[in-house]
Amino acid sequence: MVLHEAAAALDWVMDKSLVLGYTKIGPAVRRAWWPHDAVPGALVGRHVLVTGASGGLGLATARGLARLGAAVHLTGRDATRLDDARAQLLGEQPLAEVTTHVADVSNLAETAEFARQFSAEVPRLHAVVHNAGVMPPKRTTTAEGHELTLATHVLGPHVLTYGLREALAGGRVVVVTSGGAYGQRLDVDDPEFATGDYSGVTAYARTKRMQLVLTELWARDLAADDIRVHSMHPGWADTPGVTDSLPRFAAVTGPLLRDADSGADTAVWLTATADAIGTGGFWHDRRRRSTHYAPVGVETPQQVAQFWNFVRDATGQPSV
Repeated sequence: MVLHEAAAALDWVMDKSLVLGYTKIGPAVRRAWWPHDAVPGALVGRHVLVTGASGGLGLATARGLARLGAAVHLTGRDATRLDDARAQLLGEQPLAEVTTHVADVSNLAETAEFARQFSAEVPRLHAVVHNAGVMPPKRTTTAEGHELTLATHVLGPHVLTYGLREALAGGRVVVVTSGGAYGQRLDVDDPEFATGDYSGVTAYARTKRMQLVLTELWARDLAADDIRVHSMHPGWADTPGVTDSLPRFAAVTGPLLRDADSGADTAVWLTATADAIGTGGFWHDRRRRSTHYAPVGVETPQQVAQFWNFVRDATGQPSV
């Protein structure tokens, strides 16, 4: 969508100011020019898998998809929370088709097995929305030896996406990332954050930077199967991911935080829109954004290739 010059300028200023673009001010203003909603019933008869869907942005995404008629599959680590999420969705939309699956995306072997079983049950999948996220206060490793944030945000999603590749043919992949990626460079020398002073916030932002790079790599690699891949960031939303993990930030920005449905809007739109939006984009408020706040610290082709080989090696795929 090509914006009028004045609207494009205002949109750019809002994006760079962060507060105007990332808070609830953003969608309140941008609705004046953003693309139309997906048509009612756009996802009827289509299956969509949402990871980390027991609350927050994941649940809000599932809600939006169900409203458009999708058969929604919720994944998470806690069966009770998943059942509560399903009950909430059905309480709001009694005719919705909602299925739960206990799955921990940080466990690569279990994720590969889940993908195999899910593909057998749902051989044609319209989309997977990668929303599962963590922000551990101290460095934690999985049973397979990977740093937990990396396993949850990067390695597990890669295993799941490629495990579902055949089912996703002609479909979509949406990655819920974060504007925090702007604060980090792609670290190809220590992707497991094994050295230096560990910070959960930094680890989160580092892996969100990796997700932006991975989105472009997936888009290129999966194009042969007509799978379109996009990432998006939700802005600053009033969800447990913000209020629990960043309490000081939430206290300061509280009155301006978006609600979860507003944060999830672009993920829902990317999953359902019939607009010609291509592949490999990074989106916020239904508009493509730059993957870097400013043209500094941009990863080189050599770094991208090194990162791609690391992900493939760590997940059991041959390097290229």
